[in-house]
Amino acid sequence: MATRHLYLARHGAADAFGNLTDAGHRQAALLGRRLAGVPVDAVWHSPLPRAVASATELARSLPDVPVAEAAELVDHVPYIPDTTEMPREWAGFFDGYDDAEAASGQRLAEALVDRFAKAADTDTYEVLVTHAFQIAWLVRHALGAPPYRWLGLHSANTALTIIEYATGLPPTLVMFNDMSHLPPDLRWTGFPDSGRRLVDRP
Repeated sequence: MATRHLYLARHGAADAFGNLTDAGHRQAALLGRRLAGVPVDAVWHSPLPRAVASATELARSLPDVPVAEAAELVDHVPYIPDTTEMPREWAGFFDGYDDAEAASGQRLAEALVDRFAKAADTDTYEVLVTHAFQIAWLVRHALGAPPYRWLGLHSANTALTIIEYATGLPPTLVMFNDMSHLPPDLRWTGFPDSGRRLVDRP
């Protein structure tokens, strides 16, 4: 039975222009060291600069592993729920999205699942450096949750999520948003403050 192991990581911390900060480079380097013991076959990354730089940085710890762009990993809103599918407080998040943008996002989300969310012919280990929404979408898909449930699944910068796809079996969510490779001062960046108030206390 072949298993496809996906190691999903959000890019490192970035500035307002989408470029990695010094902290983001450190985060990506530490993630690379953590993955150095994994028999990685390929590193795929979003086309956006913060993901490209993160993949390049972590790949320093993975010599001879190919690093390539995957357009399906680009940052996008994968699904816009209607008003019956979400709390009223979330509705404002989608202000300004028109039908064309919603359709484009849904096509990208479907392409992401079609390319990566399935078993392979042989055991494979792939690292996907992408964005918070794409990780949330793949986790939602693995759990068989309704489309709107990508909302509320947050990933910190360079946090690690692992999903396994084995032939003939449902997907397995092995780990979600794990930051054990990061020191406390580099954890929880890019994550809502409300979700970390009682975490990593001294």
